[in-house]
Amino acid sequence: MRSKLFILIALTFSFTNSIFAQTEKAKVIETTSKETIKGHIYFLADDLLKGRETGTPENKIAASYLANTMLSYGVQPNPKTGTYYQDIKLKRISPPSEVSIKINTKEVKDYALVYSTPIFTEIDDAVYLNYGMAEDYEGKNLTGKVIIIKAGSEEKKDTRAAFELRREKQKLADEYGVVAILELLNASDNMWGFIDHNFNTSKLMIAGDDNQNDDQISHVWILDKDYNMANELSTLKGIYTSVSIGEKQEEIVMSQNVIGMVEGSDPKLKNEFIIYSAHYDHVGIGTPDQTGDTIYNGARDNAVGTTTVLSIAENLAKYPTKRSALFILFTGEEKGLLGSKFYVENPVLPLKQMVYCFNSDNAGYNDTSLATIIGLPRTTASQHIKDAATAFGLTAIDDPAPEQGLFDRSDNVQFAKKGIPAPTFSLGFKAFNGDVTKYYHRPGDEADSLDYDYLLKFFRAYVLSGRHIGNDPKTPTWTIGDKYESASKELYKN
Repeated sequence: MRSKLFILIALTFSFTNSIFAQTEKAKVIETTSKETIKGHIYFLADDLLKGRETGTPENKIAASYLANTMLSYGVQPNPKTGTYYQDIKLKRISPPSEVSIKINTKEVKDYALVYSTPIFTEIDDAVYLNYGMAEDYEGKNLTGKVIIIKAGSEEKKDTRAAFELRREKQKLADEYGVVAILELLNASDNMWGFIDHNFNTSKLMIAGDDNQNDDQISHVWILDKDYNMANELSTLKGIYTSVSIGEKQEEIVMSQNVIGMVEGSDPKLKNEFIIYSAHYDHVGIGTPDQTGDTIYNGARDNAVGTTTVLSIAENLAKYPTKRSALFILFTGEEKGLLGSKFYVENPVLPLKQMVYCFNSDNAGYNDTSLATIIGLPRTTASQHIKDAATAFGLTAIDDPAPEQGLFDRSDNVQFAKKGIPAPTFSLGFKAFNGDVTKYYHRPGDEADSLDYDYLLKFFRAYVLSGRHIGNDPKTPTWTIGDKYESASKELYKN
C-alpha cells in the first residue's frame, strides 16, 4: 500500500512539475512571434539608421525606438531618472585630415593611423628593423629615426598578432628614441577594410576618462600585399621617408544607454535582479563591399541581441518572475564597451543586488541547431539555459572558439569584473568561420539575410532561460574556481 501511495505522490509531483514547465513555455510562446521579431530587426537594421554608429543622430533614433517599445510593453523606466535613458557624455576624436607618407618618394595611399601624434619629419636614413621586436634593436642607435618594420613577429605573422603586439612595439620604439613607426601589414581586402574603418575613423571615449599619452610616437600601418615592399626595403640602406601628420580634432557628443525594469513577484526574491543586456550600436558607414554598399547594417550584430532583450522585456512585463528584471541596452560597445563601462561605474541600482547578467551579443551563425553560450559552464545557471534551449529544439553549447576571446570582448565582461555572473547568449556556431565571418562587421549583415524560423526558436530559448533563472529559489553564482569568483565574494560579501 505504501509503495502504491509513494508512486501516486511521485506521479502527482511529476505531473505538477510538467504542467508548470508547460505553463512557463506557454507564456514564452504567447509573447514571442516571428512578426514582432522581424519588425524589430528590420527597423534597427534599416539603411535609414546608417549602421547605428554611437554618437550619431541615427543611433539616437534607435535609442528612441527601444525606449518607446519598452514603454508600450508597460516596462517601468530607469528608476534613477524616471525616463528610459542614461545619458553618457563622450568625447569624439577624429583623425587628422592632413596626412602624407612617402617611402623612397613613393606616396603611401593605403595606411591606418594606429596612433597619430602630430609630426613632420624627413629622414634620409630611415631603418628597416625586421619585426621591431626587442632582439631587432640590439646594438643599434635609433634616436631620431623613422623605423620600418613588418607586422607580427617571427612566431606569429597574422593580423591578430599585429593587434596584440602594437603596444609592445610602441614601448620599445619609444625607449630607443624612435620618432615614428611605419609597420608593413600583409592583409586581405576584407581585413584591411576592417582595419581602415577601425583606425581611420573617429574614436570615442568617455569624457574625462582620457588616459592617452599625447607624447606617444606616431605609429602607422601600411598595407603591403605579400610583403613586396618589405622584401625590397630589407635589401636597402639609407631609406628616405617623409611623414607628415596633422592635428586630431576633438568634440563632445552625447549618447544613451536605454534602461527599463520590471519588479519581481516574490516579496523576498524581488530584491535580487537579473540584468538582461545587449548593445544596440553598430559600426556605421565604412568601406564599400563588392556591390558598393557602405552601410554596415548590423542585423546580427546586434539587432538580434537587442531583440532578445526586447522579447524578454515584453514577456516579463506581462508575466513577472520572482526576481526583478533590469533591461539595459548599451551604446558604444563597438567603440570599446563604453556604455557598459560607464554603467558599472554609474549603476542606477546597487550592483550587489544584481545577481546575474544575461547578455546577448552576436557575430553570426553557421549552425541553426544550436545556441552558443559564451561562458555556459561558468555559472550555476547553465542547466536552466540548456533545458530552455532543448524545449525549443536547440542545443546549448559552450564557446567553440576560445581563441577569439569572445567572453572578454562584449559588455558582459564589465559585469564579470565586478563579480556578477555574466555569460553571453549567442547565435549558433561551431567555429568562428563560414557564415559568421562572412557577415561579421560587413555591409551584407542585413535583415533579409536572416533565418527567422531559427531566430524564433533562439529568442524563445533566451526568454525561457531568463524565466527559469528568475524563478529559481537558488541564487545563481559563478562555478567554483572561476577567475571572477573572488570579485563575486567581494561584491556580495559571501
